[in-house]
Amino acid sequence: MAGAGVMGARVVSLVPSLTEAVAVSVPGALVGATEWCSHPVDLDVVRVGGTKNPDVRRIIGLAPDLVIANEEENREPDLAALRAAGIEVLVTEVRDLPGAFRELARVLAACGAGRPGWLDDAETAWERLPPPDARLNAVIPVWRRPWMVLGRDTFAGDLLRRLGVDNVYATHAERYPRVPVGELRSAGADLMVLPDEPYRFTADDGPEEFTAPSALVSGRHLTWYGPSLAQAPAVLGAALRAACR
Repeated sequence: MAGAGVMGARVVSLVPSLTEAVAVSVPGALVGATEWCSHPVDLDVVRVGGTKNPDVRRIIGLAPDLVIANEEENREPDLAALRAAGIEVLVTEVRDLPGAFRELARVLAACGAGRPGWLDDAETAWERLPPPDARLNAVIPVWRRPWMVLGRDTFAGDLLRRLGVDNVYATHAERYPRVPVGELRSAGADLMVLPDEPYRFTADDGPEEFTAPSALVSGRHLTWYGPSLAQAPAVLGAALRAACR
């Protein structure tokens, strides 16, 4: 089904950003989603556990035509169990913005949707970015205790690069390396970019560790690939500019 798409398909999403994309583009298609799928805020579907620990039996019981997943967010043993039950699983792989647009189009086509207007709006928003006034080097933590940061080949890192922010750890061998906080402090960053997910950094939890300015940014706009991409350049740009004043 994922190749051609089926109208009226029953879909379970194990990826929060894809949940939002399908919900707003193919109303009624979703029959299940994870507990972490927080958008749309009024989404009323069966909850099937977390992204890392989905309730496979519950998913099978929903008799979906398609389960959509991501190679980074979901575990292969869970996806293999769904396939063994005869359920089609579409697994996305996203490393940068062009890849996100391609995968979104593939997922929505598999769910029987035409191309939604928000996807065109998102592509236009990123195509029309003005050149940055100056480039900044940044460290982008995504977890604390232990500290973890964005490394090589990440979607969020690509978004920031397009906004004029270069990741200090972009050439690291790992995609999400663990780095001692002392090394982060001495990395020579102009800026710390602290999203509110997956770890919820706040004004009182994170910035106090560093002398460089901290930009507290929306994790949904930095790490989700879905309808939020249309507003992401403006939302992220405003947060970055505020931190540098």
